[in-house]
Amino acid sequence: MKDFDSIPTLMADLGKRAKKASAELAFASAERKHAALIAAADAVWANRADIIEANKKDLEFGREKGLSPAMMDRLMLDEARIQGMVDGLRTVADQADPVGEVLTEWDMPSGLHIQRVRTPLGVIGVIYESRPNVTADAGALCLKSGNAVILRGGSESFHSSGAIHACLVQGLKAANLPEDSIQLVPTRDRAAVQELLTLTDYVDVIVPRGGKGLVGLVQREARVPVFAHLEGIVHIYIDKAADPQKTLNVVMNAKTRRTGICGAAECLLIHQDVVETLGRDVIAALMAAGVEVHAEGALAQNGTVAATADDWGKEFLDSIIAARPVADIDEAIAHIRLNGSDHTDCIMTEDETAAARFFERLDSAILMHNASTQFADGGEFGMGAEIGIATGKMHARGPVGAAQLTSFQYLVRGNGTTRS
Repeated sequence: MKDFDSIPTLMADLGKRAKKASAELAFASAERKHAALIAAADAVWANRADIIEANKKDLEFGREKGLSPAMMDRLMLDEARIQGMVDGLRTVADQADPVGEVLTEWDMPSGLHIQRVRTPLGVIGVIYESRPNVTADAGALCLKSGNAVILRGGSESFHSSGAIHACLVQGLKAANLPEDSIQLVPTRDRAAVQELLTLTDYVDVIVPRGGKGLVGLVQREARVPVFAHLEGIVHIYIDKAADPQKTLNVVMNAKTRRTGICGAAECLLIHQDVVETLGRDVIAALMAAGVEVHAEGALAQNGTVAATADDWGKEFLDSIIAARPVADIDEAIAHIRLNGSDHTDCIMTEDETAAARFFERLDSAILMHNASTQFADGGEFGMGAEIGIATGKMHARGPVGAAQLTSFQYLVRGNGTTRS
C-alpha cells in the first residue's frame, strides 16, 4: 500500500478528476454505459482467481483485527459471490437508462411546453465497510445513472476492492469512457474519509454503507448531503392470525440466512394469544438453529436469556434476537415506532385488515407482509443492485438504485414566447 504525503491533496485531486469525468458522463450514451458494464462484468469473471487471492489477504487482515464471524462472512468472496457480482453488473447494464427519462410533461396556456427529465446528480462519494462487492454495485449504479463516483472501501476489504475496481476500469476503457468515472481511494488512512466528507466543491452526495459507527460519523461530519440509514433495527410482528408454517419459515430465514446484513431480523413481537403456541415454537426453532434469544415475559423458557432494556432498539448483526409478547397490533406498532430505525419491518398475519393497519400506521422505508426481511435489497427489488438503503425522507428512500441516483431538471420550450 502506497503512502501519501498529503491526504488533502490526494482527495482534492480525486475530486477534481471526478468532477471533470462527470461532465462527460452526463451525456454519455446509454449504449456506451451498457458496453462499459458488460465489459466490466466479463473482466470480473475473467479475473476471479486474482480477486479471490486478494480477498485472502483481506480475510487474514480481518482475522488479525478480530472481526466477528458475521463480519468475516460479509468480507468473504468465493466464486458464487463473484458470480453474484457479475450477475449484478449485467442486470444493471440491461436496465433502462434513467438519464433523460421524461418524468412528466405538459403545455401551458402561455404557449410553453414543459418537461421534467431525469439528470445525474454529478459526483457521488461512497464510503463502505467490509463487503467488497459494494465496489461493483456502487460503481455500476453510479455509472448507469451518469454519475462519477469516488469509492472509499473499508480497511478490511482494501485488496479485494482494489482488484474489483481494476475490472471496472477495464470496462470504462473498453467503452471509451473517462477512467476517472470510477475512482477508488488508494489508501487505508482514515483521514481520507474526513476529506471526502468536506469536498463540497466536487462531491454532490455521500452514501455511507456500513455499521452504526461509520454512518454516525458521516452524518455528523459531512458537509455535503447524505443518503444513509444509521441502523437496520428490523422487527417482525407475529399476529394472532399468523399462519404457523409460513411464520416459522419466514422468521428462520429472516434471522439465520445471513445474520450480518441490515435486513436481518433483530426483534420479534408476538401477540399474546399465540405466545404459548406459535410463539414458543418459533423460539424453540431459533434456539435449535444456534440463535441466542433474549426473551421477556411468557416467552422466556429454558435456554433463553433474560431480555433487558438494552435489547430493544438494538442491531445485533449476529446470531442473537430479542423477543417480547405484545397485547395486540397497536402495542407492536407503538414498540416499533419507539425502538425502530425506519428501515424494514414485517407483519406475519392472514388478516388483511391487520396487515393494512400495520402498513398504514408505520413509516419505515420498507414494510413487509408475510415475507422475509432479507428481501430488503435492491437486487431483490429488481434494481440489479443497490448502493444502500436510505431511511431519510429527502430525495431517496429505501433501496437506492440507478433511478434514485438522479435528480431532474425542467426543459421549457417556446416559440418566441413572451410573458405579459
